[in-house]
Amino acid sequence: MGDSTVLLVYARGGPPPSDAIPKAAAATDRLHLLLLDPLPLPAVAPAARCCASVTDLTADRPEPGELIDRIVALARRTAADAVLTFSEFALLAVAEAAERLGLRGPGPGAARARSKRLMRRTWADAGLPVPRFRYVDSLTDLERAWAELDPPILLKSAWGAGSIGQTVLEQRAQLAGAWRHMLGALTAARARSMSELKAGEAGHELIAEELIPATTESWYDRSGYGDYLSVEGMVVDGVYHPVCVTGRLPTVPDFTELGNMAPCVLPEPLQHTVSELSRRAVDALGLGTCGTHTEIKLMADRRLCLLETAARFGGLLLTQQIEAIHGVDLVGALTRAHLGQDPGLPDGLLTGPGRCAAGSVNVLATDSRGRPWTTRPLFLPEAVDWDRLLSPGSGIRVAPDFTVPSGTVMHRYRTGHGSLNLAGVLLLTAPTPQVLLRDSYAVLNGLEEALAGAALAHG
Repeated sequence: MGDSTVLLVYARGGPPPSDAIPKAAAATDRLHLLLLDPLPLPAVAPAARCCASVTDLTADRPEPGELIDRIVALARRTAADAVLTFSEFALLAVAEAAERLGLRGPGPGAARARSKRLMRRTWADAGLPVPRFRYVDSLTDLERAWAELDPPILLKSAWGAGSIGQTVLEQRAQLAGAWRHMLGALTAARARSMSELKAGEAGHELIAEELIPATTESWYDRSGYGDYLSVEGMVVDGVYHPVCVTGRLPTVPDFTELGNMAPCVLPEPLQHTVSELSRRAVDALGLGTCGTHTEIKLMADRRLCLLETAARFGGLLLTQQIEAIHGVDLVGALTRAHLGQDPGLPDGLLTGPGRCAAGSVNVLATDSRGRPWTTRPLFLPEAVDWDRLLSPGSGIRVAPDFTVPSGTVMHRYRTGHGSLNLAGVLLLTAPTPQVLLRDSYAVLNGLEEALAGAALAHG
């Protein structure tokens, strides 16, 4: 390893910090931690144990114009050989700080991987498949977009994440209400530290685009999977390395994610088809060194359409799932790549079954079809009889970094608020992908009743 020092900048988003911090620390001699948001409680002890220092800016977080200066100053004070983050919202600031310091990072392409406006324009100019779109900065712009695009259209933040504020517009009469809803949802996101940190004005930039006519027909030979996939990978010194494709459960209105499934069950040639489009998309963005998470819609006749690429790993439990299935520690690999070391990535795309099947299921007050719960039970995962929901040989555990405390009353599901509805995340493991899919639906459709039973048993 040699003598190396890494500065890790933490903000909300990305993999669970209780897992990522120790893995990053294991890949370097000294890990310094800069907090822009409070750590979830399960990550506090690992951070204290693994980090040479913890600098807490949560009580007095710098304004966007000062943030990069503070990161650069701390990196110099700690003699950091690398500066990195796993957060979507801190990505731009950390990328620019790394550039100032002459260190590896996503580079100028980070802005194209962060702003959906720049991303869509870059891909369209490169001849890659994207939906028709228009920039929206006002209600007047939205009305113009409605006139120029073929409805229904999707309105979303150009800098958002987690489907927050996304609204499908099917009638012109919806425009004014959707505009107000979007502004309210983005205000709520900022209050929850789920908004861009570097560009203070970024939350006001919206984009409207035509809905992609997605379908799983011609792709899957069974029902139950969502009509989009993601490709997890890394860029190392400008060279893209796809690692694996992961499947999805169908979303619920308006495009709120229910969970993901790995390994991907598509035949190997189709996985390579998906991965090749991801390569073209990532290459067009011109990234330096970073994780990547590319989402792609499936269409009829085995056609594809790009959704987005992030210059960081997929959030929630994806890195843990990939390690459980394929034995690849992406967090450690990225840390080594930032230090100029061999990241130890696989030689090519991993398309096999791996050691097991693993998926994440989001805890939302809705079933798998988007029908909101009719009750507001207490969230008591430790009292749930999981054996009644799961198949023999399957397992489940709560991801504590992303989950409300036991005993919390489940809040009602609100369409258009995306991941702001999230009460928690569950990690499921199963002997096969088919069993994993069955168990995921059993949990989604049975959790409301199971929590009611847990409350009775709990007394």
